[in-house]
Amino acid sequence: MMKVALSVLLFLVAMSSAFGKYMPKTGKRIPETLSRGWGDQLIWAQTYEEALYWSRSRNKPLLVIFHLENCPHSQALKKVFSEDNEIQKILDEQFVVLNLVYETTDKHLSPDGQYVPRILFVDPSMTVRADINGRYSNRMYAYEPSDVKILLSNMKKAQKLLKSEL
Repeated sequence: MMKVALSVLLFLVAMSSAFGKYMPKTGKRIPETLSRGWGDQLIWAQTYEEALYWSRSRNKPLLVIFHLENCPHSQALKKVFSEDNEIQKILDEQFVVLNLVYETTDKHLSPDGQYVPRILFVDPSMTVRADINGRYSNRMYAYEPSDVKILLSNMKKAQKLLKSEL
């Protein structure tokens, strides 16, 4: 009788641990990718240091997006950015891409302050392209959803590298 009770107890413990995995109330969650919704098909660098290495080794300019997940301006730009096929194609073929929800220690990436959304270009020579900016004088590297043509134009400017030989 003792062996039966012990067997049942072990069975119950095994079953509770097997089915005891936490499941969110909203159901199964999709794992977050490095794209954070800015272009899931693109290969995104994980850190600024990794992005600089890729940029230099592949001789491609780096596009850095600073944004916040709960910022309505970032969300609006992200929607237009991720749905524009031309932007996505150029980024996939010609750029190294990185999006950050935090500031880096490199002060060159905030030449006119820390605000979001902000898009900067970095040359493979590791020079921040402060000469490539948007249309606003008080937020020089900010883009709005209506600024897609300006962003595309700036992406083409960034493709003209400062130093072609590294």
